[in-house]
Amino acid sequence: MIGLLLSRTVDWTASMPKAHASPSFVSLLGIPLDLGASVRGAALGPEAFRIAGLAGHLEGLGHTVRDHGDVTPLVGLPAGSQPGGIGRHDGAALAWTRAIRERSLELFEQGGLPIFLGGDHSLSIGTVSAAAAHAKRTGRNLVVLWLDAHADYNTPATSPSGNLHGMSVACLTGEPALHGLLPGSAAPTIAHRDVHLLGLRSIDKDEREALAADGLNCIDMRMIDEFGVAALLRQVLGGLDPATTHLHVSFDLDLIDPVLAPGVGTPVHGGLTYREAHLIMELLYESGLVRSLDIVELNPFLDDRGKSAHLAVDLIGSLFGRTVLAKALPAARAPVRRHDVA
Repeated sequence: MIGLLLSRTVDWTASMPKAHASPSFVSLLGIPLDLGASVRGAALGPEAFRIAGLAGHLEGLGHTVRDHGDVTPLVGLPAGSQPGGIGRHDGAALAWTRAIRERSLELFEQGGLPIFLGGDHSLSIGTVSAAAAHAKRTGRNLVVLWLDAHADYNTPATSPSGNLHGMSVACLTGEPALHGLLPGSAAPTIAHRDVHLLGLRSIDKDEREALAADGLNCIDMRMIDEFGVAALLRQVLGGLDPATTHLHVSFDLDLIDPVLAPGVGTPVHGGLTYREAHLIMELLYESGLVRSLDIVELNPFLDDRGKSAHLAVDLIGSLFGRTVLAKALPAARAPVRRHDVA
């Protein structure tokens, strides 16, 4: 049995893209949003990442870092532009989503690799829609890896809480009741088949049925317990072509067990361990597929002396090339310098 597992591991590794050169630079954009959650405090997340030393950590790995400050919501939206149908999120949600999308598009157009610092997970409606537009412009197919304890596939009609951060995936895949949050046509931002949810362990009844009916790719904690996170993630990544894929990673800190990351608004016991979380990031780095990242739901008000923020910065380091041994480090590195852009 051990020999069979080893042979499978070798085969999966061989099918994975190899480590790649560093991006020319990394762009940070804070999104101080907690409108989509019932527990306030995630709006403080972007500054907590900065205080925890994210920019310096990335610079230490050889990356050039450009901090573009924080998004502010748009004002003076035209009459009749409110989405409707999503209760307390009307108006303000539209203003935030459009502002996030516009600022995110600016970062994509400048090149480099954007990291969007949250903020609650509803911000991904703006960031992922911007990634989709950028991928289309550059001739790539957008694939989203959603790392989360929750599926975020509720609708205004099915959500027990009414919180928009629990509807993000539904909105991005074309939920009609949420069409007004995004500009343009009512077509989905991303196809169901191109969404991969990993780490699931808290799903509402109607949400569970919708996931099965619509055919989203779901990896729950039972599957991770049984088969291991490395094998499951390699299966996802091994089917993607680095030459034609834009992989957007949307990482909710409640993926991790709350014993390790208590600073989240919707903690769920039984999450990923420290090493499982780092292994995900290391495999993503080695894949050469990641072209944008959300890191969301950090709530410093609920944290324990910065414990969750420092863990998140540590994990982002693994996504950008930090290893125990030097063998997986990229051959070429950009000069280390810091740019703060208002």
